[in-house]
Amino acid sequence: MSTFTAIDFETATAYHPCSVGIVTVEEGIIVDEFVTLIQPPNNFYNPFNIQVHGIYPRDTANAKTFVEVFPEIEKRLQNRIVVAHNESFDRNVLSKTMALHGLNYEDLNIGSRWECTVKIYKAKGFKPAKLSDCCRIMNIPLDHHEALSDARACAKLYLLK
Repeated sequence: MSTFTAIDFETATAYHPCSVGIVTVEEGIIVDEFVTLIQPPNNFYNPFNIQVHGIYPRDTANAKTFVEVFPEIEKRLQNRIVVAHNESFDRNVLSKTMALHGLNYEDLNIGSRWECTVKIYKAKGFKPAKLSDCCRIMNIPLDHHEALSDARACAKLYLLK
């Protein structure tokens, strides 16, 4: 399974994204990278989330909304195997945000096509299996909580599984 798409969301609140990074891998080679800021509803942020990723409302004040960014997400994910570090988080962000905007998650045809690098590396005995720990052990560069860096690192972890 060396053809897949890795994704990482950073969120402003529980499941409202403020950034997405997507890395497309074909036959084991990264062929496309996409990253963008996303303006969350009312450009509202939980202060804790800002502490995690360093994205502020001023950074997304003029950013596109999820609906405006969605065509780029859709063309990269549709009918693909999708990989995320802690996939349940990223899957929830995607499916709940799509539902909020009246978009049908099932149309992506990825429901059962998610792979989770947390689960994979826990099964290999990594403790803890946080992205930063896995990357440190596997010697993968990481600018943690920057969506594209996280997605790229996840892709590399999946290729090395």
